[in-house]
Amino acid sequence: MVRVACCISRKHASQTRLRRVGDWYTIGLALGIGTAIGTLFAGMLSSTPLGRAAAVALGAAAGALAGVVIDDWAEVGAGAVGGLAGAAAGVVVVAGALRRGGTRTGLALLVAAAATGLAALAFVPGAGYLEAVALPVLAARLRRTQADRHAGLRSLARD
Repeated sequence: MVRVACCISRKHASQTRLRRVGDWYTIGLALGIGTAIGTLFAGMLSSTPLGRAAAVALGAAAGALAGVVIDDWAEVGAGAVGGLAGAAAGVVVVAGALRRGGTRTGLALLVAAAATGLAALAFVPGAGYLEAVALPVLAARLRRTQADRHAGLRSLARD
């Protein structure tokens, strides 16, 4: 009888821990899942300018839908912001890689693998917030440092 009471109190303790974690975990989860979904859309659609715009719009919409599945309105907004951030960052990376000679299929597979990793990482408490902030910052930094496809050949043309 004591053992049953012990198990019931453990179950109650785990439920109260989850309640204490509360909304900040689910909002971070929605941000992370939205970021992963937006990145996935960027990998699939970023071969044309119209596809890039569609990837950003669909990433935000799919992130919001993920927020609906996760919980309530706070998660819907977080999922939309995450989808927007992930798609915008993914578009920069994919467009740069295509400009430098990457293949569409290969890039789509690599970005899909990265998006899967981002989605798995979103379940770590606090990681979704980091994803939603770090990806656009890294993409902006990458965009500033991108060279053209044959930038080194221009120096040979002067001789």
